[in-house]
Amino acid sequence: MTESLPPTRPRIPGAGLAKGLAVTLRTMTRKTVTEQYPDVQPELPPRTRGVIGLFEENCTVCMLCARECPDWCIYIDSHKETVPAAVEGGRERSRNVLDRFAIDFALCMYCGICIEVCPFDALFWSPEFEYAETDIHELTHERDRLREWMWTVPAPPALDPAAEEPKELAAARKAADKLAAAQAAAAEEPTPGEPTPGESTPGESTPGEEGPA
Repeated sequence: MTESLPPTRPRIPGAGLAKGLAVTLRTMTRKTVTEQYPDVQPELPPRTRGVIGLFEENCTVCMLCARECPDWCIYIDSHKETVPAAVEGGRERSRNVLDRFAIDFALCMYCGICIEVCPFDALFWSPEFEYAETDIHELTHERDRLREWMWTVPAPPALDPAAEEPKELAAARKAADKLAAAQAAAAEEPTPGEPTPGESTPGESTPGEEGPA
């Protein structure tokens, strides 16, 4: 048994052309607005993919961004340094120190994979877009330029008022409160040799006591 198909509306000849002409007429009646660039900077959306900024302090040279980049346009060099033990008798550790972090924007396809995979939030999108060069070889920007672009990164959107506080902020606030309480307790402790309130010093008589006759 075959199911009957729903009836289709009859197509009016020239309906598509009429719809397109209507859009054209609406556009023709609007006032033309010219962007006065570069005298007036354009208002870009907050999530504009202009350029990639580097927050160098968060980079641990894990190389994850360079390995995941589909264009292989990220160049990273580093060396190892020995960190002395934090406590006496502890073991020395080694850490990676960043020597070079460069991005070739002549190859970059602005996919954002490097920003997404960075586990320590060292890469961010910046709306900055004025970095054109006359020579294609100068489109490889080093970490100093990437750090300058970091300060143009817009602030993240505000959280929902009913949302839970991020665990990083909660941990930082708990540590700050603990430190403030310890400092307040240390300030209340009397210094050695200073009498506590209500305690008399030698040779002083307390109220109600008589001195030697």
